[in-house]
Amino acid sequence: MERNREPKSLQEAIVYFADPTNCREYLVARRWPDGAVCPRCGSKDVLFLEKYNRWHCRAKHDAPQFTLKTGTIMEDSPIGIDKWMTAMWQIVNCKNGISSYEVSRAIGITQKSAWFMDHRIRFMLGMGPGKKASGHVEADETFIGGKARNMHKATRARKITGTGGKDKTAVMGILERGGKVRTKVIPNRKKSAIQAEVRRHVEAGSALYTDALKSYEGLNEFEHQVVDHAVEYVRGKVHTNGMENFWSLLKRGLNGTYISVEPFHLFRYLDEQTFRYNHRKDEDGGLLKDSDRFDIAVRQMVGKRLTWDVLTGKESGAASRTAN
Repeated sequence: MERNREPKSLQEAIVYFADPTNCREYLVARRWPDGAVCPRCGSKDVLFLEKYNRWHCRAKHDAPQFTLKTGTIMEDSPIGIDKWMTAMWQIVNCKNGISSYEVSRAIGITQKSAWFMDHRIRFMLGMGPGKKASGHVEADETFIGGKARNMHKATRARKITGTGGKDKTAVMGILERGGKVRTKVIPNRKKSAIQAEVRRHVEAGSALYTDALKSYEGLNEFEHQVVDHAVEYVRGKVHTNGMENFWSLLKRGLNGTYISVEPFHLFRYLDEQTFRYNHRKDEDGGLLKDSDRFDIAVRQMVGKRLTWDVLTGKESGAASRTAN
């Protein structure tokens, strides 16, 4: 398959993935570049059944037949791969995200199915642990939650029980300048929670820039410098403007596109925005093409699973993690 035939825009993607052969060739090239492998036993002794668009493993085990969905985020979904790919393209490349209502209208499925699909794609986009950030690193925190002035009186009385961040969710971000951002929902902004995250994700000896929050005091293993936002926002290299930019993009999507996000699901929306932010530029510093960002996302779909029961809190599991 020639790369120049692959889609470069949403319109091209819709047309391209409407052909089952294109779907198969695109995904096989990324999942099994050296030939199909049974996702259940790892055997390469498989036969492609073109009539049924699936493979048959010749090894002796239960369920020897498998499809492109088997072992991926799409497993057991009755929705066609063409619709999955279109939804994935939109979520990966829409800067402010795309709601389940928009997805349902665009690909012709129910809003409930689109909501489930969206969360499975967000789970797919989550970062692994990776190596620690180093060099010049910014750390900052923010609160996520509804604004009281936008709520109905009855809703406001139920949800707003105090001032400040009392009824909001605390989120922490760590940004390696010139590298990637990491985000996590944290229980509070106390020293124990914040410093544990810094030490977990930042290499000792790195230059660490934070605001004047007291919880950052005592990080002596770092070259820690503070900017007091009551006085100034920038002092040479000492600032947290990179993280402030990320918070701005995140809240624009949450408030403008998703309107209301339950704290239980917030970490998945963080995964979505973090993925787009970390893959906004190519190695040369230019803007990453939509097709290349989509390519990166597709390669992350294997080996991940999110069931309805885990998503809705009816069942605990590895997929219900609360952090990256």
